[in-house]
Amino acid sequence: MSDGLVAEAPETRAPNEAAAPASMRAAVITGPGLFSIESAPIPEPGPGQVRIRLEGCGVCASNLTPWAGPEWMRFPTDPGALGHEGWGAIDALGDGVDTLSVGDRVAALSFASYAEYDLADADAVVRLPAELDGLPFPGEPLGCAMNIFRRSAIEPGQTVAIVGIGFLGAILTRLANEAGARVIAISRRAFSLELARRMGAAETIPLEDHHAIIEQVRSMTGGRFCERVIEAVGKQWPLDLAAELTAEGGRLIVAGYHQDGPRQVNMQLWNWRGFDVINAHERDPGVARRGVEEAVAMVASGRLDLTPLLTHQYPLERLGEALDATRDRPDGFLKAVVTPG
Repeated sequence: MSDGLVAEAPETRAPNEAAAPASMRAAVITGPGLFSIESAPIPEPGPGQVRIRLEGCGVCASNLTPWAGPEWMRFPTDPGALGHEGWGAIDALGDGVDTLSVGDRVAALSFASYAEYDLADADAVVRLPAELDGLPFPGEPLGCAMNIFRRSAIEPGQTVAIVGIGFLGAILTRLANEAGARVIAISRRAFSLELARRMGAAETIPLEDHHAIIEQVRSMTGGRFCERVIEAVGKQWPLDLAAELTAEGGRLIVAGYHQDGPRQVNMQLWNWRGFDVINAHERDPGVARRGVEEAVAMVASGRLDLTPLLTHQYPLERLGEALDATRDRPDGFLKAVVTPG
């Protein structure tokens, strides 16, 4: 006999979807140097996509120009926009996705990760192995470092100057040293130069006096300068300096993100030295993914420790502080990540 109560049917859920709330918190950039945390609908994955419940997102220096509010910037941004270094666990699969599973922990090449959830194409995520459980992993910039290193074509015995030791420059220092090159690290902050030494730099030079640096490198290399020079700042002066340090027939690699206007180059010097110039910014999604896969393998094997590289962590509600720190570079700062929790 019934007691008058009607039992509710158990909740049903497709096997390709985990429980998720109806809305999420997401950062919206509302104006130059301004943002708010807003409620937004949880995105639904389309065919070939996955939804990621984010654990965190790295803060990229490329965010700084939009954060400053140039004329071309449009406010407010879409929820989560500018965040492109996210990682987390897949919690829903779109139609046709059969190579990934709900619960897989991944690094994503996606574009709205200043939020609690983001979408990514299934072929734009890289599964994280058990060795990385519980560890932050901003895969996109790590993949960039691997791709820049590959395009640099660094060989054993070469002298490599790296102008700008931030997150990217520090990793490139480690990779170049591991490849058997002699690294000269050039950077503004004492903190960065000390980190470069820990990453294997043979010599370090403060980024202070243009002509003095040229003469120091000339002396260090017996007047030959450097077979490889990586510019990793994204400003005019470091680019000028990097060209001056590149040997005849060498290779100048532009890794800095130059987004604040046109650049001038000393074409007379570039012609006379006869060096190759490499724009190391990849746009092929397959190449970007391969870089992330290489970075996952390197960190999982213990060849690269991310602990000294990810120096600051902020909750999503303090995204503005994370962006300001990325701009101002306080002592001890290298890279920030923001977490939704």
